[in-house]
Amino acid sequence: MKFAVKMLAGAAMATLLFSAHAQKGETVKIALIDPQTGLMGPLGTNQMRSWQYMAEEFSKNNPAGVKFEIVAFDNKLSPAESATALKAAIDQGIRYVAQGNGSAVLAALVDGISKHNDRNPGKEVMLLNYAAVDPDFTNSKCNYWHFRFDADTTMKMEALTTFMKDQKDVHKVFLLNQNYSHGHQVAKFAKEGLARKRPDVQIVGEDLHPLGQVRDFAPYVAKIKASGADTVITGNWGSDLALLIKAAKEGGYDGKFFTYYTGVTGTPTALGNTGEGKVYQVAYSHYHMPGEMAKWMQGFKAKFKDDFFTGAVAHAFSGLSQAMANAKSTDPVKVAKAFEGLKYKSFSGEVEMRKADHQLQQPLYITRWQKADAKHAYSPENTGMTLVPVAEYPNYVSSTPTSCAMKRPS
Repeated sequence: MKFAVKMLAGAAMATLLFSAHAQKGETVKIALIDPQTGLMGPLGTNQMRSWQYMAEEFSKNNPAGVKFEIVAFDNKLSPAESATALKAAIDQGIRYVAQGNGSAVLAALVDGISKHNDRNPGKEVMLLNYAAVDPDFTNSKCNYWHFRFDADTTMKMEALTTFMKDQKDVHKVFLLNQNYSHGHQVAKFAKEGLARKRPDVQIVGEDLHPLGQVRDFAPYVAKIKASGADTVITGNWGSDLALLIKAAKEGGYDGKFFTYYTGVTGTPTALGNTGEGKVYQVAYSHYHMPGEMAKWMQGFKAKFKDDFFTGAVAHAFSGLSQAMANAKSTDPVKVAKAFEGLKYKSFSGEVEMRKADHQLQQPLYITRWQKADAKHAYSPENTGMTLVPVAEYPNYVSSTPTSCAMKRPS
């Protein structure tokens, strides 16, 4: 009898220990659904490599003791193709999905994952958003299974207009953006932020253009010059920013640019040594961060001869592995619950996944395009130029309110 009790107690203890470390040694597959072909292909390829590189780095050491594997799907920047890729990923048993390029794609994935999870209890999927920044997805369209690691459009514009408030040479602003939700939001919140902080600034022009379809921005640059604008605010990314900068350079426009994505593939080369001191970027990281980020950037460049600039990938792996460790599981149901409200250390210090809306709260940085030097030696795309940090805003400054009424699973 005593022997039987001891056996049962031992089995119970073994079960407890197993469940406490059930995730250790597991391979966690993440489906990356983003463009790898077309005009946005170069950016998508860079970010695919970023996910693959960081998966290798975090597989070496993370609090959950898991291994990460990236399975990439080319969605050609199409919501319909993304829905097809999502189904293929789910059919392969993949329960984590990452996406970043295009809020229309994000909308399709949020909808698809939400419906799948409702219909398939026990097979839930979690969405890791590392770059789609439409604020609606952490406000009116918030969803329990969606977690955003980038700072949304409102957060970045709050930091950007706070910086612009003290730029006394900014008087006339032109708003040029991509014609979809993100571009609309950039224009909207730029106007609101400037009205609050610099009511003397005039908006002298505003235009929208098709996403990822314009090959010649000369007509848009002509409009900017004709408006008399001394400053352009744009949320453009990928080829849309690189070609805009190229056209501005060729068209002789020498005003300031306030951007979200100057450091992204192709834009540093398009800028070259022009625009020195006149092109600014707001972002959650920069080229000259110390510690782990510096090591990752150097390693990535050595391996791919390319620049690692999508630091939100590191935010995602840091948080995901910590949430798995806390949940003692890789099950998205348990991990999502553990992720809500999680405070964890990432490359920029302590960050927090806000429970109310699943928006990561993090510091933001303003950087300026100028020549690389001994202090700021890292040069993107080997241009001899770099983005130098000129302002840092802690979490509480860049944080913006949310209207999210989160519906959580019962």
